Amino acid sequence: MENKTNEANRIKNLIDKNRLPQHICIIMDGNGRWAKKRNMPRTFGHQEAMERVKEIVEAATNIGIEYLTLYAFSTENWKRPKDEVDNLMKILIKYLRSELDKMCKNHIKFNPIGDIEGLPKVVVSEIKKTVEKTKDNSKMVLNIALNYGGRDEIIYGIKGLLNDINLGKISIDEINSEMFSDYLYTKGQPDPDLLIRSSGELRISNFMLYQIAYTEFWFSNIYWPDFTEKNFYEAILDYQKRDRRYGGI
Repeated sequence: MENKTNEANRIKNLIDKNRLPQHICIIMDGNGRWAKKRNMPRTFGHQEAMERVKEIVEAATNIGIEYLTLYAFSTENWKRPKDEVDNLMKILIKYLRSELDKMCKNHIKFNPIGDIEGLPKVVVSEIKKTVEKTKDNSKMVLNIALNYGGRDEIIYGIKGLLNDINLGKISIDEINSEMFSDYLYTKGQPDPDLLIRSSGELRISNFMLYQIAYTEFWFSNIYWPDFTEKNFYEAILDYQKRDRRYGGI
C-alpha cells in the first residue's frame, strides 16, 4: 500500500497545477466483469466501485479540480435485473449518507444530473437532502449522473428552450450554442476538458453528448474497482501533454 501511495504522489508531483483540467468527467465501467473474474456477484463489484468513487473524489478535491462528473446510472441501466438495480440504489443511498459530512468538510457541492424524479422516492429524498446540505459549498462541484442519458438531456434542453420561446422570453434569432448550454443539466458549468473511461471500452455510451464536442478522451483497460488515485493522476498528466487547438492551427 505504501509503495502505491508513493507512486501516486510521484505522478501527482509531475502535474502542472497551473494547467489542470477545469472539468473532468468519468465513465465508471467494468464493475460486473471485475466481480466475475473473482467469482463474486456483480453487486460485490458495485460495492467496491463505491470505494473508488470516494478515493477519486478526494483526489480531485485535493489537487484542485473544480468540476467532477461521474456517470453512475444511465437510463439504459433500468434494463438490468431488478435485484441489481435495487442494490445499486442502496449503494447510492449508503454513499450519500456516509459521505455527506466529508462533502461539507471539503466544501464539495453535490449536484445530481439526469431525470432525478424518475428514481425511487427514498433515493430522491436522500439526493435532495444532500443537495440542500451542500448547496453553499464552493471548492468543487461533484456532478453525479443518475437516470441520465445524453440524448434525453438534449431533448430536455429543447423542451426548455421551446417553452421560453412560447413564453416570449427569447426569440429564435437569439439562440446559439452558448445559450443552449444553459438549458442542459450542466447549466452554468464549463464543458469537460477531459473524459476518462475505464474497463477498455472505446465508446461514449450516451454520455454528455452535447458537452464533449472538444473534450480530450483518455481510455484505460483497468476495471473501475481497480482504478486508483495513481491512474487518475496519470490521465491528468497525459492530458497536459496534448495540444488543444479547438479546430485552429
